[in-house]
Amino acid sequence: MTKTEFNTLVLHQTGSLKMYALNFTRDTEDANDLVQDTLLKAITYYDKFKEGTNLKGWLYTIMKNTFINNYRRVVKMNSLVTKSDEIPSSSLLHSATRNGAEGKFVMKDINDALESLPAEYYVPFTKYYTGFKYHEIAEELDIPIGTVKTRIHVARKLLKKKLKDYDQVHREVLIEEAA
Repeated sequence: MTKTEFNTLVLHQTGSLKMYALNFTRDTEDANDLVQDTLLKAITYYDKFKEGTNLKGWLYTIMKNTFINNYRRVVKMNSLVTKSDEIPSSSLLHSATRNGAEGKFVMKDINDALESLPAEYYVPFTKYYTGFKYHEIAEELDIPIGTVKTRIHVARKLLKKKLKDYDQVHREVLIEEAA
């Protein structure tokens, strides 16, 4: 059988493939994509088809395997993508390194804002941010715990004021997503 004859036979199976694909996907667009992927693989791997084999069965097997592989890929992607507003601290390094260009600008602005803090606010805030408890900071700096809490609070307010543009962008994104 020539490749042209094979391609013609494969294309004649499109109708039954669409019905079979709908059983998997339950969505017309996804079914059309699955049929297209199946036809492409069948034509690409024409040399793997043995004459005398049930063509429809061969195509259904390709479709089933394609669907399973796509499903596994989606499940794997969803397990890697965080779908919550809060990112666990264990994932911050990984998520912060994905977008180099935008991330560099944001980090520069954050570092500039931090460096502009007076030392009396900068030191307690950065210690708290890196995991120190209030009482540990108070002991190390030899100041009352209430003063530590106040300085961290003031540092947050100053940083929020300096980085307010990012807060506005975040609000606009949320509004666009809600629309």
